[in-house]
Amino acid sequence: MAGRGGRGAAILEALLAQQRKPGEESASSEAQSEAGTSQTSAGAAAAAPALPTPGGRGRAAILASLSTQIKAKVPEEVTPTPGPSVPAGRGRAALLQALAQGRGSTPTTPGSESSAQHSRAQVRDVEPPVQRMGQMSLQEKPPVSLQEKPPVHRTGESGKQIRATANYIRLNLEPGKGVYEYEVRFEPQLDSRGMRFKLLNEHAKEFGGTKTFDGVTLYLPIKLQQEATVYSSSHPVDNTPVMINVIFKRQKKLGECIHLYNVLFRRIMNVLDLARIGRQHFSPANAHPIPQHKLEVWPGYVTAVDEYEGGIQLCCDSSHRVLRTQTVHELMHEIVVRNPNNFKDVTQKAIIGASVLTRYNNKMYRIDDIDWNQTPSSTFSTQSGDTISFQQYYKKQYDIDIRDEMQPLLLNRLKRKIRGEGDVEQMVCLVPELCHLTGLTDEMRSDFRVMKDISMYTRITPNQRQAALKKFIRNITENDRALQLLADWGLRLDQNTVDLNARLLESENVIFGDQVVVKGSPQADWGAAATRNKVLTAVDLINWMIIHAPRDSRFANEFAGKMRNVGPQMGIEVCAPRIMGLRDDRTDSYLRMLRENISPSLQLVVIIFPTARDDRYAAVKKLCCADMPIASQVINSRTLSKPDKLRSVVQKIALQINCKLGGTLWAVRIPLENCMVCGIDSYHDASKRGGSVAGFVASLNPTLTRWFSKVCFQGPGQELVDGLKTCLISSLKYYYEVNHRFPDRIVIYRDGVGDGQLRVSADYEVPQFESCFQHIGSEYHPKLTVVICQKRINTRIFSCLNGGSGDGGLGNPCPGTIVDHTITRRNWYDFFLVSQHVRQGTVTPTHYVVIHDSCNMKTDHVQRLTYKLCHLYYNWPGTIRVPAPCQYAHKLAQLVGQSVHRAPSERLSDRLYFL
Repeated sequence: MAGRGGRGAAILEALLAQQRKPGEESASSEAQSEAGTSQTSAGAAAAAPALPTPGGRGRAAILASLSTQIKAKVPEEVTPTPGPSVPAGRGRAALLQALAQGRGSTPTTPGSESSAQHSRAQVRDVEPPVQRMGQMSLQEKPPVSLQEKPPVHRTGESGKQIRATANYIRLNLEPGKGVYEYEVRFEPQLDSRGMRFKLLNEHAKEFGGTKTFDGVTLYLPIKLQQEATVYSSSHPVDNTPVMINVIFKRQKKLGECIHLYNVLFRRIMNVLDLARIGRQHFSPANAHPIPQHKLEVWPGYVTAVDEYEGGIQLCCDSSHRVLRTQTVHELMHEIVVRNPNNFKDVTQKAIIGASVLTRYNNKMYRIDDIDWNQTPSSTFSTQSGDTISFQQYYKKQYDIDIRDEMQPLLLNRLKRKIRGEGDVEQMVCLVPELCHLTGLTDEMRSDFRVMKDISMYTRITPNQRQAALKKFIRNITENDRALQLLADWGLRLDQNTVDLNARLLESENVIFGDQVVVKGSPQADWGAAATRNKVLTAVDLINWMIIHAPRDSRFANEFAGKMRNVGPQMGIEVCAPRIMGLRDDRTDSYLRMLRENISPSLQLVVIIFPTARDDRYAAVKKLCCADMPIASQVINSRTLSKPDKLRSVVQKIALQINCKLGGTLWAVRIPLENCMVCGIDSYHDASKRGGSVAGFVASLNPTLTRWFSKVCFQGPGQELVDGLKTCLISSLKYYYEVNHRFPDRIVIYRDGVGDGQLRVSADYEVPQFESCFQHIGSEYHPKLTVVICQKRINTRIFSCLNGGSGDGGLGNPCPGTIVDHTITRRNWYDFFLVSQHVRQGTVTPTHYVVIHDSCNMKTDHVQRLTYKLCHLYYNWPGTIRVPAPCQYAHKLAQLVGQSVHRAPSERLSDRLYFL
């Protein structure tokens, strides 16, 4: 009979074993074994008086026996009210229900003086709910494997060790302190969150005075003496008693307290009298005025607490905000003086879409519209139902006198979440007289003097950044309130930034035509060599034409002559072009001339514009990229107007034209064989209601100098690409046409993914990549590596001069500097790479996160390949911040999103026509 035990007996034996006490195991094992045998036999009698079981097969007998066994162990005074009977049906649901009913009744401790009813209430209110299968009881300690995963530690070994530091400050936790999570239950139940807060605050002193409460969960920096405590309060409305049960759940890991610590530092910023603008904090008291341009620069800080390999650290960086001292009212007055007839149209064009700052509350608003019918004397209703004018409101609330009573009001559309109604749009009315303009206009950005004066305050050196960080630490340590906020949660800031051991990779040699090798320099710059040596692959310019406006005839002829002069020096043969003059500079005239002259034999069209106009540029590019595909080069006549710089300008244009015709300029040694490298980036087009364009670029040859490109269109604001399958399949097929085989290894660099989307990208995009291989063939399984590139980061890395002795100060690290520990993410395989050389200010590294790697490449190989790819962007004779395929994808998506608005022709897909 024992041999017929089956799965049901095994389940019963395992469940009953959980109910035994340690001393009962050996004594009752024989009886329980007999019970299990009898229950699995059809028509068998009961095995023992203590375990009467009905006859029958399978789970029904098991459940009945189990229920009897559990009830026998529960004292009578705490036996729970019987629930619905367990059906003798199929599946594990009934089995789990019986188990839960048995475990849900916990006996009280001996000697309890409470009544049976109170005992049951105490069990129900204090005991945490039993977890289902696959979960874990809150009272049980999790297994070591589930407590906390060790940090991901992937470091390289190649390169020279250098001493460095970063803008990270360690957060130390005092012994015995932490973040303890409690559940708060109210009896009777209170639906009002405000009432819960009020009643719990009556006992704040018993919690130590420091807490965070969201209505259900309570966080404390210390652990209470009792794991379950009941507090008594009176309802403030009817004075009925309210019992507050505070039940300990667990001590949170430091990595789970990131949001709490970030909120804490926002409070510290307020204590330090810093004004919050957006997500950053600035100091209005230390503003730097630039009166000649009606500007001022506010210094400030951007902070973020996160968990890294080196523990919980605060990333703190200096930040600046450029504000205009001019108000919207003053700008409107200037517009009225200059354009008295159509001032409304000009004003709307200049103001709508701009961001303004209201200094009475230091808040930013976006101007969505102008209400010409309302003025400061107009009235509105307050929340209390009173009617008040805008003029009276600002006088009452902020003691501000509005001088111009006839000015219109500005409108800001604000979306707020209201319970039960979702997102509700509300209109905020602003007074132009109180709104200061922010940011720079296009005219200011193009003014060299304005940008130079601003850069005196914004482009700060590593030593100045380090001094600002130390000042920030000193401000906290010298402020009693800020120190107390940290001390309440057991936190303490280090007095210095974190020290690092960085690695400097060897400089890369650059290969030109005729096998000329230029040795790499510490600055990773080969601008002179790019024009003195021949290009790697030249495409001779035989049949091409130049189109120009009437007044630009001289520039067209000078450009043609200089092209024929500098081309042969770089190995490019250049023939005389056809020069076509227009009668006027209308957009239609350019398009008509292009349609009449573009032919299959024409290689290139060069268009010289007298002025920079986006609409004209977009029309020409749309025709040349989509309608009648041909390589095109647009030049502004101002670029060709300086004779002393004409040769240098034409040399760079000649290199760009060679790329657009399918040529290559230089290369570096790539040791990987049969490997395809891809780049992905997205562009969000505001003119098409937020529609997005994704650019996809893939290499076609072993030296990674030829590229295939494709675009796909997405929904508004969507960063994760939906059309990746089409792009990758197309690139694999084109790779096969060029190389007559598919790649064995694929490395994808993905730009534009933030920290919050890393997991989504790994779970959503990577499967799309892998599913593409099945469309090529069932036997095709290449190795895949996916790397995320992040440029918009606040991390700064400084090299210690004079070997880090301390008296040499700090400097920018050289190109090729890598940091892959201490300040890297705890749960990701990532590294920081400084790949470019800057002459002013502080260099910003790029953060690379490897979200998938089936290639099993060495860490050194991933880092070295990434640095090599930063040398291959042909628009700049030096290294750039991101790998070349990412920058190519960015340029492609930007061109299509801003100008073309359509998928370019496939005839151009194997050329860098978008440079």
